[in-house]
Amino acid sequence: MVPKIRVENLDFYYGTKRTLDDVSIDIAEHEITALIGPSGCGKSTFLRCLNRMNDTIPGARAVGRILLDGADIYAPTTNLSDLRQRVGMVFQKPNPFPQSIRANVAFGPQVLGLTAGLDARLERSLRQAALWDEVKGRLAEPALNLSLGEQQRLCLARVLAVEPEVILMDEPCSALDPVATLKIEELMRVLKADYTIVIVTHNMQQAARVSDRTGLFWLGELVEFDETGKIFTRPAREITESYVTGRLG
Repeated sequence: MVPKIRVENLDFYYGTKRTLDDVSIDIAEHEITALIGPSGCGKSTFLRCLNRMNDTIPGARAVGRILLDGADIYAPTTNLSDLRQRVGMVFQKPNPFPQSIRANVAFGPQVLGLTAGLDARLERSLRQAALWDEVKGRLAEPALNLSLGEQQRLCLARVLAVEPEVILMDEPCSALDPVATLKIEELMRVLKADYTIVIVTHNMQQAARVSDRTGLFWLGELVEFDETGKIFTRPAREITESYVTGRLG
Protein backbone atom coordinates (compact mmCIF):
# COMPACT_ATOMS: atom_id res chain seq x y z
CA MET A 1 0.00 0.00 0.00
CA VAL A 2 1.30 3.43 -0.98
CA PRO A 3 0.23 5.90 1.73
CA LYS A 4 -1.02 9.21 0.40
CA ILE A 5 -1.44 10.33 4.01
CA ARG A 6 0.50 8.96 6.97
CA VAL A 7 -0.62 9.87 10.48
CA GLU A 8 1.85 9.25 13.27
CA ASN A 9 0.98 9.31 17.00
CA LEU A 10 -1.64 12.05 16.66
CA ASP A 11 -3.16 13.54 19.80
CA PHE A 12 -5.69 16.33 19.50
CA TYR A 13 -6.92 18.73 22.18
CA TYR A 14 -9.77 21.21 22.56
CA GLY A 15 -8.22 23.31 25.29
CA THR A 16 -7.19 20.79 27.95
CA LYS A 17 -9.57 18.06 26.75
CA ARG A 18 -7.91 15.36 24.67
CA THR A 19 -10.24 14.06 21.97
CA LEU A 20 -7.77 11.95 19.95
CA ASP A 21 -5.31 9.61 21.62
CA ASP A 22 -2.19 8.40 19.81
CA VAL A 23 -3.79 7.80 16.41
CA SER A 24 -1.57 6.29 13.71
CA ILE A 25 -2.86 5.27 10.29
CA ASP A 26 -1.74 5.01 6.67
CA ILE A 27 -4.33 6.17 4.13
CA ALA A 28 -3.73 4.66 0.72
CA GLU A 29 -3.76 6.57 -2.53
CA HIS A 30 -6.73 5.92 -4.85
CA GLU A 31 -8.72 4.11 -2.21
CA ILE A 32 -11.82 4.92 -0.17
CA THR A 33 -11.11 4.85 3.55
CA ALA A 34 -14.16 4.81 5.82
CA LEU A 35 -14.09 5.91 9.45
CA ILE A 36 -16.85 4.55 11.66
CA GLY A 37 -17.73 4.75 15.33
CA PRO A 38 -20.36 6.20 17.68
CA SER A 39 -21.09 9.91 17.98
CA GLY A 40 -18.40 11.80 19.85
CA CYS A 41 -15.70 9.19 19.29
CA GLY A 42 -13.34 11.58 17.46
CA LYS A 43 -13.75 10.53 13.83
CA SER A 44 -14.92 13.93 12.53
CA THR A 45 -12.25 15.69 14.59
CA PHE A 46 -9.69 13.38 13.01
CA LEU A 47 -11.03 14.05 9.51
CA ARG A 48 -10.70 17.80 10.00
CA CYS A 49 -7.12 17.38 11.13
CA LEU A 50 -6.25 16.11 7.65
CA ASN A 51 -6.64 19.59 6.13
CA ARG A 52 -6.29 21.57 9.36
CA MET A 53 -9.90 22.74 9.45
CA ASN A 54 -9.66 22.52 13.24
CA ASP A 55 -7.21 25.43 13.20
CA THR A 56 -10.20 27.79 13.15
CA ILE A 57 -11.27 26.67 16.66
CA PRO A 58 -9.73 28.69 19.53
CA GLY A 59 -7.63 26.54 21.85
CA ALA A 60 -7.53 23.56 19.48
CA ARG A 61 -4.13 21.95 18.92
CA ALA A 62 -2.63 18.82 17.42
CA VAL A 63 0.41 16.90 18.65
CA GLY A 64 2.03 14.36 16.36
CA ARG A 65 2.58 14.29 12.62
CA ILE A 66 0.38 14.12 9.53
CA LEU A 67 2.35 13.58 6.34
CA LEU A 68 0.88 14.32 2.91
CA ASP A 69 3.15 12.77 0.30
CA GLY A 70 5.83 12.71 2.98
CA ALA A 71 5.57 16.39 3.99
CA ASP A 72 4.29 17.33 7.46
CA ILE A 73 1.15 19.45 7.04
CA TYR A 74 1.65 20.91 10.54
CA ALA A 75 5.10 22.26 9.68
CA PRO A 76 5.42 26.05 10.20
CA THR A 77 6.06 26.54 6.48
CA THR A 78 2.77 24.92 5.40
CA ASN A 79 0.61 27.15 3.21
CA LEU A 80 -2.95 26.50 4.35
CA SER A 81 -4.51 27.68 1.09
CA ASP A 82 -2.36 25.23 -0.84
CA LEU A 83 -3.15 22.45 1.65
CA ARG A 84 -6.90 22.98 1.40
CA GLN A 85 -6.69 23.05 -2.37
CA ARG A 86 -4.96 19.66 -2.29
CA VAL A 87 -7.23 18.27 0.44
CA GLY A 88 -10.82 19.33 -0.21
CA MET A 89 -13.85 18.71 1.98
CA VAL A 90 -17.54 17.94 1.52
CA PHE A 91 -19.60 18.55 4.65
CA GLN A 92 -22.52 16.76 6.28
CA LYS A 93 -25.16 19.20 5.08
CA PRO A 94 -25.02 20.69 1.58
CA ASN A 95 -23.72 24.25 1.88
CA PRO A 96 -24.00 25.93 -1.52
CA PHE A 97 -23.39 29.67 -1.62
CA PRO A 98 -26.53 31.81 -2.18
CA GLN A 99 -25.37 32.46 -5.72
CA SER A 100 -25.82 30.89 -9.13
CA ILE A 101 -24.87 27.31 -9.89
CA ARG A 102 -22.06 28.60 -12.08
CA ALA A 103 -20.74 31.00 -9.43
CA ASN A 104 -20.61 28.18 -6.87
CA VAL A 105 -18.35 25.99 -9.00
CA ALA A 106 -16.28 28.93 -10.27
CA PHE A 107 -15.58 30.30 -6.79
CA GLY A 108 -12.51 28.23 -5.93
CA PRO A 109 -10.78 28.53 -9.32
CA GLN A 110 -11.33 32.28 -9.34
CA VAL A 111 -9.91 32.71 -5.83
CA LEU A 112 -6.85 30.67 -6.86
CA GLY A 113 -6.44 32.49 -10.16
CA LEU A 114 -7.27 29.39 -12.21
CA THR A 115 -9.35 31.32 -14.72
CA ALA A 116 -7.84 30.08 -17.98
CA GLY A 117 -10.29 27.67 -19.59
CA LEU A 118 -12.76 28.27 -16.76
CA ASP A 119 -15.85 27.14 -18.69
CA ALA A 120 -14.20 23.82 -19.59
CA ARG A 121 -13.14 23.39 -15.95
CA LEU A 122 -16.68 24.03 -14.74
CA GLU A 123 -18.18 21.55 -17.19
CA ARG A 124 -15.60 18.91 -16.31
CA SER A 125 -16.25 19.32 -12.57
CA LEU A 126 -20.01 19.12 -12.99
CA ARG A 127 -19.65 16.05 -15.18
CA GLN A 128 -17.42 14.40 -12.59
CA ALA A 129 -20.11 15.12 -10.00
CA ALA A 130 -22.77 13.61 -12.32
CA LEU A 131 -24.64 16.91 -12.35
CA TRP A 132 -23.91 18.41 -15.78
CA ASP A 133 -26.86 16.91 -17.64
CA GLU A 134 -29.25 18.19 -14.97
CA VAL A 135 -28.00 21.79 -14.82
CA LYS A 136 -26.24 22.59 -18.11
CA GLY A 137 -29.17 24.70 -19.32
CA ARG A 138 -29.63 26.64 -16.10
CA LEU A 139 -26.21 27.54 -14.76
CA ALA A 140 -27.43 31.09 -14.03
CA GLU A 141 -30.18 29.85 -11.68
CA PRO A 142 -29.70 30.02 -7.90
CA ALA A 143 -27.97 26.98 -6.47
CA LEU A 144 -30.47 26.94 -3.60
CA ASN A 145 -33.20 25.98 -6.08
CA LEU A 146 -31.60 22.55 -6.47
CA SER A 147 -32.76 19.52 -4.50
CA LEU A 148 -30.68 18.47 -1.49
CA GLY A 149 -29.08 15.66 -3.45
CA GLU A 150 -28.23 18.01 -6.30
CA GLN A 151 -26.87 20.56 -3.84
CA GLN A 152 -24.54 17.95 -2.34
CA ARG A 153 -23.27 17.00 -5.79
CA LEU A 154 -22.80 20.71 -6.53
CA CYS A 155 -20.68 21.02 -3.39
CA LEU A 156 -18.65 18.07 -4.61
CA ALA A 157 -18.24 19.74 -8.02
CA ARG A 158 -17.06 22.89 -6.20
CA VAL A 159 -14.33 20.83 -4.52
CA LEU A 160 -13.39 19.06 -7.77
CA ALA A 161 -13.07 22.37 -9.62
CA VAL A 162 -9.79 23.17 -7.82
CA GLU A 163 -8.35 19.75 -8.72
CA PRO A 164 -7.63 18.34 -5.25
CA GLU A 165 -5.68 15.17 -4.58
CA VAL A 166 -7.69 14.10 -1.53
CA ILE A 167 -11.42 14.46 -0.86
CA LEU A 168 -12.67 14.37 2.74
CA MET A 169 -16.37 13.60 3.19
CA ASP A 170 -17.99 14.11 6.59
CA GLU A 171 -21.30 12.21 6.68
CA PRO A 172 -22.04 13.38 3.10
CA CYS A 173 -25.27 11.39 2.78
CA SER A 174 -26.87 11.89 6.19
CA ALA A 175 -29.28 14.57 4.91
CA LEU A 176 -30.11 12.74 1.66
CA ASP A 177 -32.79 10.27 0.62
CA PRO A 178 -31.81 6.72 -0.46
CA VAL A 179 -31.78 7.54 -4.19
CA ALA A 180 -29.49 10.55 -3.71
CA THR A 181 -27.34 8.52 -1.33
CA LEU A 182 -26.78 5.83 -3.95
CA LYS A 183 -25.74 8.50 -6.48
CA ILE A 184 -23.12 9.87 -4.08
CA GLU A 185 -21.85 6.35 -3.35
CA GLU A 186 -21.54 5.54 -7.04
CA LEU A 187 -19.66 8.82 -7.55
CA MET A 188 -17.19 7.86 -4.84
CA ARG A 189 -16.47 4.55 -6.57
CA VAL A 190 -15.80 6.33 -9.85
CA LEU A 191 -13.78 9.18 -8.36
CA LYS A 192 -11.33 6.99 -6.44
CA ALA A 193 -9.57 6.25 -9.73
CA ASP A 194 -8.32 9.85 -9.67
CA TYR A 195 -8.60 10.86 -6.02
CA THR A 196 -7.95 9.57 -2.51
CA ILE A 197 -11.21 9.61 -0.53
CA VAL A 198 -11.74 9.55 3.24
CA ILE A 199 -15.32 9.32 4.47
CA VAL A 200 -16.78 9.56 7.96
CA THR A 201 -20.08 7.71 8.23
CA HIS A 202 -22.47 6.41 10.88
CA ASN A 203 -23.93 4.11 8.24
CA MET A 204 -22.02 0.85 8.51
CA GLN A 205 -23.78 -0.55 5.45
CA GLN A 206 -22.46 2.41 3.49
CA ALA A 207 -18.93 1.81 4.75
CA ALA A 208 -19.21 -1.84 3.75
CA ARG A 209 -20.54 -0.94 0.28
CA VAL A 210 -18.07 1.72 -0.78
CA SER A 211 -14.80 1.53 1.15
CA ASP A 212 -11.58 -0.39 0.61
CA ARG A 213 -10.44 -0.03 4.23
CA THR A 214 -12.30 0.83 7.41
CA GLY A 215 -11.19 2.20 10.76
CA LEU A 216 -13.19 2.07 13.99
CA PHE A 217 -12.82 4.99 16.38
CA TRP A 218 -13.79 4.54 20.03
CA LEU A 219 -13.38 7.19 22.75
CA GLY A 220 -10.75 9.03 20.73
CA GLU A 221 -8.72 5.95 19.84
CA LEU A 222 -8.42 4.15 16.52
CA VAL A 223 -9.07 0.69 17.90
CA GLU A 224 -8.87 -1.22 14.61
CA PHE A 225 -8.05 -0.48 10.98
CA ASP A 226 -7.98 -3.03 8.19
CA GLU A 227 -9.44 -4.06 4.85
CA THR A 228 -13.18 -3.46 4.94
CA GLY A 229 -14.10 -7.09 4.28
CA LYS A 230 -12.06 -8.18 7.27
CA ILE A 231 -13.45 -5.48 9.57
CA PHE A 232 -17.01 -6.59 8.87
CA THR A 233 -16.48 -10.36 8.77
CA ARG A 234 -13.30 -11.23 10.71
CA PRO A 235 -12.39 -8.31 12.99
CA ALA A 236 -9.38 -8.76 15.25
CA ARG A 237 -10.87 -6.92 18.24
CA GLU A 238 -13.93 -7.93 20.21
CA ILE A 239 -15.04 -4.31 20.47
CA THR A 240 -15.05 -4.06 16.67
CA GLU A 241 -17.18 -7.18 16.32
CA SER A 242 -19.61 -5.87 18.93
CA TYR A 243 -19.93 -2.53 17.17
CA VAL A 244 -20.36 -3.76 13.60
CA THR A 245 -22.92 -6.37 14.70
CA GLY A 246 -24.93 -3.74 16.58
CA ARG A 247 -24.38 -5.13 20.07
CA LEU A 248 -22.44 -2.01 21.14
CA GLY A 249 -22.69 1.70 20.44
